[in-house]
Amino acid sequence: MATTADTVTMTTGVTDDNPYNLYPANEGLASWDLVVVAVYFCAVICVGIFAMCRASRGTVSGYFLAGRSMTFLPVGASLFVSNIGSEHFIGLAGSGAAGGIGVGAWEFNAILLLQLLGWVFIPVYIACGTYTMPEYLKKRFGGSRLRVYFAFLSLILYIFTKCSVDLYTGGLFIQQSLKWDLYLSILVLILVTAILTITGGLTAVIYTDTLQAFLMVGGALTLMGMSFWKLGGYGELVRTFPQAIPTKLVANQTCGIPPSNAFQMLKEARDNDMPWAGFLFGQTPGSIWYWCSDQVIVQRALAAKSLSHAQGATLMAGFIKILPLFMMVMPGMISRVFYPNEVACADPEECYKICQSYAGCTNIAYPKLVLGVMPIGLRGLMMAVMIAALMSDLDSIFNSASTLFTIDVWKRFRKQATVRELMIVGRVFVLVMTAVAVAWVPVVKEMQGGQVFIYIQEVTNYLAPPVAAIFILGVVWPRINEQGVFWALMVALLTGVTRLVLVFIWPGAQKCGDVDDRPAIIKDFQYMYFAMLLFWMTVIVAAIVSYCTEAPEEKRLIRTTFWTRHDNRDREEVIMESKSGMHFDDISKATTNSMETGLDNPGLEKGESNSTLDSDKQKPVFTVSAESVNRYNPGNTSDEVEWESRPWYSKACDWLIGIHQSPGESQRQQEQQCRLLKITSLKQSRAAKIGLNIGLVFILSLGVALYCFWSYWQYVP
Repeated sequence: MATTADTVTMTTGVTDDNPYNLYPANEGLASWDLVVVAVYFCAVICVGIFAMCRASRGTVSGYFLAGRSMTFLPVGASLFVSNIGSEHFIGLAGSGAAGGIGVGAWEFNAILLLQLLGWVFIPVYIACGTYTMPEYLKKRFGGSRLRVYFAFLSLILYIFTKCSVDLYTGGLFIQQSLKWDLYLSILVLILVTAILTITGGLTAVIYTDTLQAFLMVGGALTLMGMSFWKLGGYGELVRTFPQAIPTKLVANQTCGIPPSNAFQMLKEARDNDMPWAGFLFGQTPGSIWYWCSDQVIVQRALAAKSLSHAQGATLMAGFIKILPLFMMVMPGMISRVFYPNEVACADPEECYKICQSYAGCTNIAYPKLVLGVMPIGLRGLMMAVMIAALMSDLDSIFNSASTLFTIDVWKRFRKQATVRELMIVGRVFVLVMTAVAVAWVPVVKEMQGGQVFIYIQEVTNYLAPPVAAIFILGVVWPRINEQGVFWALMVALLTGVTRLVLVFIWPGAQKCGDVDDRPAIIKDFQYMYFAMLLFWMTVIVAAIVSYCTEAPEEKRLIRTTFWTRHDNRDREEVIMESKSGMHFDDISKATTNSMETGLDNPGLEKGESNSTLDSDKQKPVFTVSAESVNRYNPGNTSDEVEWESRPWYSKACDWLIGIHQSPGESQRQQEQQCRLLKITSLKQSRAAKIGLNIGLVFILSLGVALYCFWSYWQYVP
């Protein structure tokens, strides 16, 4: 053992230069790999063009909710892919390399919370006719301040925990594999993503997500299989991971040494990384915010053609969420075994030479594994997988953020905005988001130290648990009112932002050997337990203020809680809102007054018709009047005359972004409105309900069993 003043050089682990017969990881991608990437790009662009031509993009529901025409297969794939971005490939693998399988707990948590979305929240969102989550808050509680608060909070979280991290992790993979200029590569990816999102809307996003879901899972499973094969199986991983120690360590420090409980998922309650009590009672509220009230996720589920398809999609996505532990976390651990001196580097100066970060290089675990394990051609496949992950996440962010801004912010200042104006604003905001994302690249590059995935969770847990509390209370507790919710959010926001600022002021030890000089209130108060405090603080304040003030108006509870989702009374204020200005488009009224509840509204009229929507004698029968459809239809006669008189280049521009359809589209749009009345119902067939409930029981049992298995079972090879 040779010792210097600051470092210790020692012989550990495997001494053979290449005992696992790996490919040279520093060569990057070959020409054939780039051909595979190019083929992938062509395929995605073709899918986007197909969706652009097929999609109904001239209405708000068509652009933002894919016309609510998707089956469970593309919606389930989109739910998975919208969550699995480049930060998962880089972050999960990096955290796995640093600390073991504990980070996989977030993936198992999603298995359960996706079903909470499908069986509790989605029925309420559909019943009350919700486009965005802030819109639900306005329907449930009234007023505008909650809606604006949530919209701005979501946009802030998108920037700090989604755009920034996506750009860093995607850029890191490009830097490791292609050796291209980081900023040029990211700029090209963002522009392609923005073009797909602008031209196709959510339909293009979901179609490309479906393609990318198969690509991601297939490529990641291929890498997982090859990695385990080269290593010698799971038993060999258990044996060699504790020995994956770099040769150069910092004196008197444990940096670079794997934790002894690396193969235990949920650990002791006082553990600083994955305390079981903190995760179950603190992290879960933050995860509920993401899976049940985040615009990116809920927007996908709302695109389903019926409640049954939405629930089928959450079941499908839940089953797929079993895979990341095996195809992302464990490959990261294998990468540490293969490259202990690089992935697990401990000496800050050595780490900076490897990955330009003093904090450590575990984030390069996945790209390093791709380049070292996969042969030429398959490397290109995995590069395409990473591009797919980055593009999927970015297109989800761009589309959902533009939805929030257009409907929840712009409409407040432009109440009489036309469909054309809303469509233009939505597209322009995507471009603005693109510019902001590019501007964030230098900032992201400076934030590369530490574990990316844990950074996301920590920042989210300082802001999101109060929102989760409000949505849970709003859906299940009718007595909660707007005053209680608002003041609870203000108290929790002040508390969370204070903690967040303190964390940035006192970041603690940034590299191995630094002294952790943080105050005890920060150092010893783990962020998951702080999230638990925020959640219950919000619940208590909301309950106290609500009971000290007047109960919410009865009309606010109609179809906005789980217990009143089948309420057949009319929501008068919705009609008033629609009369004050176009309430987004006919689908909003159709969803707000769903066929199943049989309600009267300006878009429906009583009467007998061959197109009967409900045969129940106890409920009125409605048909869609042509007058009510044409009232908000952008394809009316005067518009058609104007369309014909415009120059060709103006028509082409409008067609590209979906503002105006050709004159023959009017009839098809009217037929679409009739169909939407049927598919926004909560009605389910008996067979579908039984089958879905059986699937629900099975997947919930499986999720609990997986937690217990990986938290208490100790494998002995």
